[in-house]
Amino acid sequence: MRHKPIKNKLFVQNRQQLTELMAPKSLAVLNANDVLPTNADGSLPMHPNADLFYLSGIEQEESILLLFPDAADNKHREILFLRQPNQHMQIWEGYKHTKENARKISGVKNIQWLSEFPVMFRSLICEAESAYLNSNEYKRAKVEVESRDARFIRQCRKDFPLHTYRRLAPLLHQLRVVKTDLEIELLNEAIDITAKGFRRTLSFVKPGVSEYEVEAEWAREFIRRRGKFAYTPIVAAGENNCVLHYLQNDQVCKKGQLLLMDVGASYANYNADMTRTIPVSGKFSRRQKQVYNAVLRVLRASIDGATVGKLHRDWTKESQAHMNEELLKIGLLKPSQVKKQDPDNPACRKYFMHGLGHPLGLDVHDVGDANAPFAPGTVLTVEPGIYLPAEGFGVRLEDDIVVTKDGPINLMAKIPIEADEIESIMGQ
Repeated sequence: MRHKPIKNKLFVQNRQQLTELMAPKSLAVLNANDVLPTNADGSLPMHPNADLFYLSGIEQEESILLLFPDAADNKHREILFLRQPNQHMQIWEGYKHTKENARKISGVKNIQWLSEFPVMFRSLICEAESAYLNSNEYKRAKVEVESRDARFIRQCRKDFPLHTYRRLAPLLHQLRVVKTDLEIELLNEAIDITAKGFRRTLSFVKPGVSEYEVEAEWAREFIRRRGKFAYTPIVAAGENNCVLHYLQNDQVCKKGQLLLMDVGASYANYNADMTRTIPVSGKFSRRQKQVYNAVLRVLRASIDGATVGKLHRDWTKESQAHMNEELLKIGLLKPSQVKKQDPDNPACRKYFMHGLGHPLGLDVHDVGDANAPFAPGTVLTVEPGIYLPAEGFGVRLEDDIVVTKDGPINLMAKIPIEADEIESIMGQ
């Protein structure tokens, strides 16, 4: 693992919370993600299963976590199964967890080798009345490849057809949306790495540099601080500002353009998500600054509006109403357009067509019930924007916040965002 060791107290607490939600006499099984192939004998880097990591801190392929809180034998209540290291594996693949090391990382006392799983699982599921099995139940997921979990579910139903099977995902979504203090610490580390990357680019960007060169500056800062990109970075100059998921990053930044950078670092699998829009030449034009400040005012009002008990849809509607007001001020909307708008399709969507924000954590678009009120500990992105392809630029600004009983806290409050401050730093 690239990141520093994490206190296993985090994973012990997470397992305890999950087992308190499970039905009596039930067990739960979580599988690591597959190592996905590319071409020939190539494969993609291993991407840890977020749920397995949340409960164990383990990032190694083929790992399995079994939880059975009501098992007759105490030592069977938590079992972590791992690939058994051997000399051949060490030569070709390098380090694999020992039982001692896995015990230290996860806090699970009973560590067994993967070869022992079939017999142990059969013994325990015959003792259980039901089984919680996991799957990707994110609403916007497009699942085209059968996962390790999906294959395991199919095998369980074949081998044990008379058992009751339950969905593990809703329980994990309920838990993961609320972040603990230890999780906030890890998120803050990802945010701090992101902040340093942004300051690096502020001193680098000028007319003539390419979008991919800017991306390389981010990468250098992230890697040297034990991080990586949380998602494919968007580095978009000029009209590319207006392409919401622009990923080419291959154009030259020109004088007078704006550069939109939607970039975040991932540290210990916890993700930051930040967007800043800066002037390539170091100075905003009058019109660019006018639009920029309008977006900034919506951002700040939306952060203030993210309070305990509020529904996501109501929060979004409030931001859209505020955006309507800003668009009226800068001449992009007429009062008649706002008056005649469809409540389900407000006038501002012509220029601000995407969502206001989303939960953030082990996934960039983190899990959670969008219909549940904001609870203390909910971490959200806030990302309003105004896109003007006819004028050749767009502006999006994005901060990460945590909802608390005393009001929202902006986790990115120290990252430059005021137009004047950005101009000052770029001019040094």
